[in-house]
Amino acid sequence: MSPPLMRAIAIKEGDRTPDALEIREIGRPDPGIGEVLIRVRAAGVNRPDLLQRMGVYPPPPGAPDTPGLEIAGEIDALGPGVDGFAVGDRVCALLGGGGYADYAVVDAGSILPVPEGLDFAQAAALPETVFTVWANVFEIGALKPSETFAVHGATSGIGTTAIQMARAFGVRVVGTSRGAAKTEMTRRLGVDVALDSTDPDFAKRFAQAAPDVILDMVGGAFLKTNVDALNPGGRLVIIAFQGGATGELDVARIMRNRLSVTGSTLRSRPASEKARLARAVEQSVWPWVASGALRPMIEAQIPLAEAAEAHRRLESGTVTGKIVLIP
Repeated sequence: MSPPLMRAIAIKEGDRTPDALEIREIGRPDPGIGEVLIRVRAAGVNRPDLLQRMGVYPPPPGAPDTPGLEIAGEIDALGPGVDGFAVGDRVCALLGGGGYADYAVVDAGSILPVPEGLDFAQAAALPETVFTVWANVFEIGALKPSETFAVHGATSGIGTTAIQMARAFGVRVVGTSRGAAKTEMTRRLGVDVALDSTDPDFAKRFAQAAPDVILDMVGGAFLKTNVDALNPGGRLVIIAFQGGATGELDVARIMRNRLSVTGSTLRSRPASEKARLARAVEQSVWPWVASGALRPMIEAQIPLAEAAEAHRRLESGTVTGKIVLIP
């Protein structure tokens, strides 16, 4: 017997534009050992989804080839060996792919309860950004309460989340963005220092801000600026390279000032590591959500069938916060 059908967004071969996204009917997946089936009520849209559509960021082995890395909804079915959850639970989750759909199978370890007071759209905007910021700023970057934190791309989904998490942690926050309008928006987000990266004196002003930890999504184009700005003992964590994959690196300065330059990705991490991160996020970050210190900023909710429009808007570079698909 054929499985029940569901709607999902697939990527047409040979087309890397947003128009490559089309809605199809495919078989609804069944949860395996340690997995749950979630009825998707909202799915976050992220830049890795754009890269997957363009053919440069394939899903990890075993993940669906349809896009979508974060969702929120209700548990529809439990796979063998799953404890601690029940059908009907309101949850959000990080997944390796397949979130742009009516249903998605998720490893139970990557599931978190929807925080009280949040709707499904808000909850769907949390997992990818919160897991990323926690792993890279608070674990790899080892941010301390007495330090200064800086994030490039401050008005992005990652940026707005990182700013709120750093403020909740009690550190001084520097946010950078492109152009006067975005810089003003960064200032309204409550940073201590808002900088326009198109300013001719940007590198100098950024160094004067004296960051200890930098979360960077620009990559090569900002590599020298970042290393020159870091305080002694500072840490640069790179999670994307929208400004190129290579740049000038002053090794002598790194040695002299005891700097760390590193980077990471989230999608390819094993299920056990994502489960560990989920528990850390629930313990350390969910209280910030409960208190109101962290709220996802959602620019638009777009119907699933219009996923191409969501990608076009995200590619435009004008989005503040997140775009969410509503099946």
